[in-house]
Order: sequence, then structure tokens, then C-alpha cells
Amino acid sequence: MVTYWVALLAISILIYLLLDGFDLGVGMLFGLAGSEARRQAMLRTIAPVWDGNETWLIVTGVIMWGAFPVVYSMLLSALYIPVVVMLLGLILRGVAFEFRGKASRSRWIWDVSFSAGSFAASFMQGVMVGALVEGLQFSNGEYVGGTFGWLTTFSVLCGIGLCFGYALLGACWLVRKCQDPVRHATRRQIPFLAVAVLAFLVVVFAHALIEHLPILRRWIERPYLLVFPLIGAGAAARLATSILHHDDYWPFNMVSLIFAAAFCTLALSFWPYMIPFVVTIDEAAAPHASLAFMFWGAGLFVFPLMLLYVAVGYRVFRGKAEPAADHY
Repeated sequence: MVTYWVALLAISILIYLLLDGFDLGVGMLFGLAGSEARRQAMLRTIAPVWDGNETWLIVTGVIMWGAFPVVYSMLLSALYIPVVVMLLGLILRGVAFEFRGKASRSRWIWDVSFSAGSFAASFMQGVMVGALVEGLQFSNGEYVGGTFGWLTTFSVLCGIGLCFGYALLGACWLVRKCQDPVRHATRRQIPFLAVAVLAFLVVVFAHALIEHLPILRRWIERPYLLVFPLIGAGAAARLATSILHHDDYWPFNMVSLIFAAAFCTLALSFWPYMIPFVVTIDEAAAPHASLAFMFWGAGLFVFPLMLLYVAVGYRVFRGKAEPAADHY
């Protein structure tokens, strides 16, 4: 039963990274659009799905709260500030998304807010991942790292890197969903974003070697983890060829595969810990009776229905978004 809920938590996190990742990426690229018509075209690609994408963040939180309450309480005490800033960013971009359509003279304020909220949420998610990888300080189940113990050079690098990663995912989504000239302009951005992500990976790996981060031992002890970087490298090569051949469909799939490979690498590097090298899965799990009670409701019915809803939603809104009526 514990393994079942670990699997559902991992699936929820990965779905959130991919789905909300691309619309956060679109939000950051939104600030680079040169005209209102282009901004409208970009927004139309995420309008039917963006609020549903964020639902997976709630699902992740609920599963952690119900199935792994120890981890929920420990992580929130350590990451309270970045979590609050992330949520404020998501709220700001949601408000801006709705208000900009009703505003005229103040529309630029909501445009800036939409991009700023997207950046804040993306950056803080990366910072939290970096803090987990580097290691948070706990003693007897309590966080002892200080108010800003999560804020380090490594976590900031991870925050910047995730922003570039989300922007790359968002750019590939726009190439898939938009008509020219938005598609053409965004396609030109993809090589720069891909190089930025590659540079981030090199810098982070070098930093991990210099600081002798504990997670490096996992990669040495578990050579099978190299399979996932190889998958990511293959996806990157396919991404490059698809961009050279002006393919609209494959870039998003390949960047999604790169994200999935990176996620699997981290998840299996952490195993069997929920908080790396502090709390194991078995130590973090709720009592079996609680896990079983959740299974017969949320696990057996709600979660599969949510997956079905997402699949149907993306099926209905497949294909190119309608072009803007205004001039580009």
C-alpha cells in the first residue's frame, strides 16, 4: 500500500512538472512578445488548460498530507517561505490572466504581473528542488537550518535552471499550437533556451562535484541510473533534428521526455528516502488503516478519473489554436 501511494505521488509530481511547466514557460515567454496580437495568440494556447494543470499541484499536496504527513510537516517548516512565494506567484498570474482581458489602459500592469508571477513560481520550485538535493538540516524530526537555510548558491542555480527548462517546454508548446509568425519567432528561441539548459546542467554537475554532494554517491552506487541521462541525451538529439526540420509536433514530446528522464534520475537517487538521507518512505508513511481508507476513495476512483479528465481535455483541444484577428 505504501508503494502504491509513493507511485501516485511521483506520477502527480511528474504530471504537474510537464503540464504546469509548459504554461509557466509560456507565461515567462509572454513578456518577450512584441505585440498584443502575439500575446493573445500565446494566451489562447493555454486558456483551456492552465487552471486544470495547476490542479496537479493540489493533488501532490493532498497525497503528501494524507499519505506522508511526516514529510508534509517537515518540508513545510523548512520551505515555508519559498512555498508561500510560489503560491503568491501562481495567484498573481491567475488574477492577471483574468483581469488583463477586461483592462485597457492598465493592461500592461497585468501583462507584467502574468510574466512576473510565472517567473516567481518557476524559480521557487527550482529552489526547493535544489535545496532538497543539496540537503536540508533536520534534528529529531525538526528543521534546524534557519529561516533561509534553503537559500544557497546551488538552490539558486537550480531555480534559474528550472526557469530555462520551463521556458524551453513552453516554447515547444507554442511551436506545436501556434500559427506563424508566433510559431516562427518561438522556434528561433528554442536553440538559445536549449543551450541555456545544457549550460545549467554542466554548471550544476560541476558544483555538485566541488561540494561533494551526497547524491553523487548514489550515482556511483547505482550505475543503472545512467540509463536516464542516456535517454535524455537521445531526446535532446531528436529535439535538435526536429527543430532543424521545422517539425511542430516532436519538440514538445522530446523536451517532455528530457524532463521525465531528469525526474526519474532524481526520484531513484532519493529512494528509499522521502527527504534525502533524513526520512525513509516507511518512516514517513501514515498508518496502514489511513492509506487503505484513502485507497478506496481517492486512490481507486478520484485519481483515475482525473487522469481520464486530463486525457479527454487535451484530446478535445488538440491541434492548432485559432489565429489572432489582429495584426502581428
